[in-house]
Amino acid sequence: MEHIEIGLSHSIHDIPVADWDACALTDDRARPIDPFTTHRFLAALEDSGSVGRGTGWQPQYLTAHQNGALIAVSPLYVKTHSQGEYVFDHSWAQALDRAGGHYYPKLQIAVPFTPVTGRRFLTRPGYQAAGISALIQGAIQITSDNALSSLHATFCTEAEAIAAEQMGLLVRTGQQFHWENQGYQDFDGFLAALSSRKRKVIRKERQQAQDFGGEIVQLTGDAISPDHWDAFWAFYQDTGSRKWGTPYLTRAFFDRLHDTMRHDVLLVLAIRNGKPIAGALNFIGQETLFGRYWGCVEHHPCLHFELCYYQAIDYAIAHGLRVEAGAQGEHKLARGYLPQQTYSIHWIAHPGFRKAVSDFLQDERKMVDEEIDILTSYGPFRRDANPQEEQD
Repeated sequence: MEHIEIGLSHSIHDIPVADWDACALTDDRARPIDPFTTHRFLAALEDSGSVGRGTGWQPQYLTAHQNGALIAVSPLYVKTHSQGEYVFDHSWAQALDRAGGHYYPKLQIAVPFTPVTGRRFLTRPGYQAAGISALIQGAIQITSDNALSSLHATFCTEAEAIAAEQMGLLVRTGQQFHWENQGYQDFDGFLAALSSRKRKVIRKERQQAQDFGGEIVQLTGDAISPDHWDAFWAFYQDTGSRKWGTPYLTRAFFDRLHDTMRHDVLLVLAIRNGKPIAGALNFIGQETLFGRYWGCVEHHPCLHFELCYYQAIDYAIAHGLRVEAGAQGEHKLARGYLPQQTYSIHWIAHPGFRKAVSDFLQDERKMVDEEIDILTSYGPFRRDANPQEEQD
């Protein structure tokens, strides 16, 4: 293999858009498979101050060049805490601190605040094996040379996890709830695949949500106005203050989103008396609709389920997509979202600590596998075609 040079860039703007996206995009279609690793999304985080100084997410974009050409990149960050990652390692940090070590700072290959599976080692076509290997080796070397505790790549693909494990890294599994499109013609077609009891519950919830006294609209592209972002910022602050204490994203992020990514966005709003009172933000991928944020300023029965889950299914059916509904939430199971395995990879510098984490991960993986099996068995889909059971 020819010599590959590894480097770090402190700003996404140090890397030309065309070069980054040549690695991030898998083909030349306008809609990316994963909008979150595009240059424009990472730039929106950086330019808005959502990452950078004072946030605990300091960008250090990892690059690999061969013969002067950029062949691979990773969104790499120096982390001084474990917030906004959704693959939580707080117990690891506490254990190392109790043993007299220092867990932070650490290196994190991830899309900040975004628990969405996607490629974390982005390579130009034809350079997959060499690029992934070079980025992983380079990241480990940087971690070691700077006496950092660990390197992590979260929500990577299964293929990346397998490649990293073959290189000696630790693999961690988790689970999320995703909705798979089985070629349904409409929402009633999806309901027909559910048990009678679950079907009735969903119909009742949708009716309750529709009775909030207004209308529900789906907006994307130029149909989204700056006023809509003002409304959604209020929703996001409400959710962020309750879940995280302080919202991760700044107000400026949504302005950048409007300027550069509004055609990648589906905004679902509940409007009453001409005023948005609740909303859900989704990102549109080539194959998947990604549910990201929800919030409200008025509480109405089942409106959360309608805006976040059922409207997403409606849109996905109409556009031939599947739905990833984000982290956590076993309540998604009854609404047709089934558990799917997620992956992350980890390199621990201290041999003794690495062994302890490895033992923990082996036990945890067994529990995750069992949980997925149990949850799937409780899914809402019909077990058989018993006509008696299918009568509403």
